Amino acid sequence: MSLRAAQARIQSQVWQAIAQGEIDLSGVDRSQLEALVKLVTEAALVEMNQEMGEAVADTAAPIAVEESIWDDNKEDVLWQGRPFLSLTLHYLITDERIRITEGLLNKTSENIELVRIQDVQYSQTLTERLLALGDIMITSHHPNHPQIVLKNVENPVEVYEILRRAILNARKKHNFTYREEM
Repeated sequence: MSLRAAQARIQSQVWQAIAQGEIDLSGVDRSQLEALVKLVTEAALVEMNQEMGEAVADTAAPIAVEESIWDDNKEDVLWQGRPFLSLTLHYLITDERIRITEGLLNKTSENIELVRIQDVQYSQTLTERLLALGDIMITSHHPNHPQIVLKNVENPVEVYEILRRAILNARKKHNFTYREEM
């Protein structure tokens, strides 16, 4: 379910509960009532996401990255997380690749090597900015998926910076550069 769909369903249920409730709200201004419903909806979405995160014991907090981490030969996890309100999709960024795992019982995994990534961008709608969410768009030379979007990532600016730095370090480590065509 998308963020907008979840938001619409929760707002609908809040309005329905207000209509069926025994509370007299005739003296409340319509615009203030709409603001209250929007506030309750956003609080419910944040709470649902926290509960879902605890249920799968998965956090989207960036991992502190030390300078020395880039020099060793083992693969280190830089960030891991999941889309907002998702139980089945997980993202993992290491100093070598991005792993996207999907599924709850049956799992499929896709890996994108960082040296194959050409460009990274992020975007946020107004609602996503209020909830500290965003999408990270990745353009790569991956034959099956040249365009990949990490959707509804918490703290997208931090994740974008971690990914950007990891890509630069992976290119440097493997002496790899891209030449732009004009």
